[in-house]
Amino acid sequence: MNAETLIILLYVLVLASFVGFELIAKVPPTLHTPLMSGSNAISGITIVGAIVAAGPAGFPVSKVLGIAALFLATLNVVGGYVVTDRMLRMFKKKK
Repeated sequence: MNAETLIILLYVLVLASFVGFELIAKVPPTLHTPLMSGSNAISGITIVGAIVAAGPAGFPVSKVLGIAALFLATLNVVGGYVVTDRMLRMFKKKK
């Protein structure tokens, strides 16, 4: 990877961080939890990317990073479903 590619990737990371922060900051507090729990549950696409990264081809470092990404993405998706389920139970009628 040359220096120019690294600078471009770093630029995209910084820009995405600022845009993400600004978008989340504009969300009212009452909508923050439903929005985040739904987006965490939808982020199962990250699991597919992590499985590809941890696949049979590649360097040992990419396997370790892929397995770590798979673990963290799975934790994110499960957490999203748990929060969403807990939130939906708050709106059910009590017997």
